Amino acid sequence: MSIELIVLDVDGTMTDSHITYSEAGDEIKSFNVKDGLAIASWRKLGRQVAIITGRRSQIVERRAKELRIEHFYQGVHNKREVLESLLEKLNLTMDNVAAIGDDLNDLAMLKAAAISFVPSDASSYVDQEADVILAKKGGDGAVREMIERLIVSEGLEENYLKLWA
Repeated sequence: MSIELIVLDVDGTMTDSHITYSEAGDEIKSFNVKDGLAIASWRKLGRQVAIITGRRSQIVERRAKELRIEHFYQGVHNKREVLESLLEKLNLTMDNVAAIGDDLNDLAMLKAAAISFVPSDASSYVDQEADVILAKKGGDGAVREMIERLIVSEGLEENYLKLWA
């Protein structure tokens, strides 16, 4: 089976896990542009992307809109349950899913996916369950590394490079 859907955690995966608050109480997060380009490329290849995150943040919602990620879920306690519901809607199975996460609240989702990835700075408990421990840290290109590994394993390299030729 091929990977049709990648599922992304946010804090510690798409970001470096830091949350900064301004004096005015604004939340500040940083996203990696290289991750964003890889996400956009995955979508251009006709594959799907979902964000499933435990926290709620307007910043994350804005990033999801920028990247045109249509499957966006925040404030989620049970990520696996939300993923199962999404798969039913998309008529896919866990065999079609690659997921990335970094902490204990990602474990059930990672265990269920066909292939699971964790950034190099993930919880050691999560490392033990992951299929792939990436070289990159969360927020430092881990999502891009995951997507490019999938592009190779799915035989999509030629089409991937053509997107930007």
